[in-house]
Amino acid sequence: MAQVAILFRCQALESRPMKTALAPVATLLIGVAILLTGQGLQGTFLPVRAAIESFPTLAIGLMGAAYFSGFTVGCLRGGNLVRSVGHVRVFLAMTALASAVPLMHGLVLNPVAWGVFRFMTGYCFAVLYIVIESWLNDSSTIENRGIIFSTYTMITLTVMAGGQMMTLLYDPTGLQLFIVASILVSLGAIPVALSTSPTPLQPHTVRPNLRRLFEISPSGTLGCLASGLANGSFWALATVYAVGIAGDTTWAAWFMTSTVLGGALSQWPLGYLSDRVGRRKVMLGSALLGAGIAATMVLTFEDLTLLRVNLLGVAWGAVAFPLYTLAVANANDYAETDEYVMVSSGLLLMYGLGAIFGPFIASSLMTLGKPAGLFVFTGVIHILFALYLVQRMNRRESVATEHHMDFRDALTTASTVSQVYEKEIRQPAENDEEH
Repeated sequence: MAQVAILFRCQALESRPMKTALAPVATLLIGVAILLTGQGLQGTFLPVRAAIESFPTLAIGLMGAAYFSGFTVGCLRGGNLVRSVGHVRVFLAMTALASAVPLMHGLVLNPVAWGVFRFMTGYCFAVLYIVIESWLNDSSTIENRGIIFSTYTMITLTVMAGGQMMTLLYDPTGLQLFIVASILVSLGAIPVALSTSPTPLQPHTVRPNLRRLFEISPSGTLGCLASGLANGSFWALATVYAVGIAGDTTWAAWFMTSTVLGGALSQWPLGYLSDRVGRRKVMLGSALLGAGIAATMVLTFEDLTLLRVNLLGVAWGAVAFPLYTLAVANANDYAETDEYVMVSSGLLLMYGLGAIFGPFIASSLMTLGKPAGLFVFTGVIHILFALYLVQRMNRRESVATEHHMDFRDALTTASTVSQVYEKEIRQPAENDEEH
């Protein structure tokens, strides 16, 4: 009995500080969950409705390009908005515009207009991601940033998958799904607008500066680019891969769901592990495992069953999707407080660039060979990034040793340490770990 009591006491001690660490950003995360449910619904429903309206396939593809074009512009310009009026006002303004756009889609059934609307949506969500991620950075420390960002990404993947399933609620030929998407995006603003939690100060450094970004953390910067290349290709082409196995469209739905589930479930454990043993070590392990799983998906393509492909999907999502989270946490460990907006916009830009160019390369490989070419590409990206991490780690191995505060102690002190001392807290880790 005494051993059981001790076990429960230890679990309570671990859960209490984690709640303390997440408390300052709880309302933000609730708002994000509602907001991104609406985004997930749009991402699945709009291509389906475009096909129902007999939009040309090229036009549907260009709408996707328009989204990422708007996303890129948002990464470049969104920081200026935050500097001008602050995080909360920008969040509310972009939420209002992002809520109006789905209704515009329903009112104007035209491929050119939809391209413009997708550009607007990409811009809004890029700015929203800048606000969200810089806010999370400001509310975290080097010791708990991994767990906070892992929780954020776990929520993101889970609710976007839920939003995708909401396409089954109504007939896609009606206006109802446009209205539901608009309602969800609007409701996401309420927790943030009514929150009493401290908000970040308006930053001075906001525009993406890639040179400074590489100075802060080359591993984190290239990790975001690698994640954009691999994951952007996955989101664009995974359904083609799954359908190519057996020619059954239901395989695609199961495969996508399995992969997202794997990514959601692994976020917290890998974030927790990165807080304890170091970001680069966990990134290296994720990249190597991602390459190995991708190779398995290529080599066994002809023999895959529905069960096997879903198990591989869970495994691949579990190591590939957290890579962006780990890279972002790694980069922000070394950023100054007034650089968080600049770093967030720059890392999102790197991810966005990868998500633009990755599908083009992956689709070329799939055209030249089989659908498994998708995972030839993602496997190569992961192994190249792993080799880069090994090279960086070996360069400073003689002088760099990683040291991390115990996760339990870090979470206990996270809410009581003033930002005045944040640079002093961060400095030992800068000396211990190369970026």
